[in-house]
Amino acid sequence: MDNSKLELATVGGGCFWCVEAVFNQLKGVEKVVSGYTGGTVPGIPTYKEVCSGLTGHAEVVQITFDPSILSYNDLLEVFMTTHDPTTLNRQGGDVGTQYRSVIYYHDKGQEKIAENVLLQVADYYDNPIVTEVSELEKFHIAEDYHQDYYANNKEQGFCSAVITPKLTKLRQKHSDKLKI
Repeated sequence: MDNSKLELATVGGGCFWCVEAVFNQLKGVEKVVSGYTGGTVPGIPTYKEVCSGLTGHAEVVQITFDPSILSYNDLLEVFMTTHDPTTLNRQGGDVGTQYRSVIYYHDKGQEKIAENVLLQVADYYDNPIVTEVSELEKFHIAEDYHQDYYANNKEQGFCSAVITPKLTKLRQKHSDKLKI
C-alpha cells in the first residue's frame, strides 16, 4: 500500500474504546489510535485528568485510512450512525465534556464534508444533532493500555455490555464496509 495516499480523521463519540472498536472493523482503515484533543490546559493530559472533565479534552480516536477504499464521507456516516450524536456531553452512562460528540477536521475539505454529513444523517434521528465540528489543533496519544482496548479486553464487563452491542449494530447497518 502507498502510505502517501492515506489520510487522517479524528472523531470523538463518547468513550474512545467504543469508537476505536467500530473503526477497527472497517475496510480501508489502516490504524486507529485512542487519544485526547480539544483541551485548554498545556502539556500532555493523562486519562485521570481528562476524566475529571477539567482539562477540556475529549476522548477521541485518530483514524488512518485509505480514501480509495473508504471515503471520508462514508467514514463519517459510520461514525454518526454508531453513536448517539443527539446527547450533549453524554454517551449512555458516560457523562461529561470529555464524552462529547465531535468531528475534528484536518483541513477545510474535511470541514465541508463533515458539515454535509451532519445534514445527511439528521433525518436518521428524532432529536437534533449536537455534534461539534472543530479544527484539530493538537492530538495527544492516550496511554498504552487504552490502545486496542476492546480487542484485548472483550470479556471485561464494559466491553460485553456496551461495545459488543455497538458492533452488532455496525454489522447490521454497515455490513458492506466491514473487513470480514
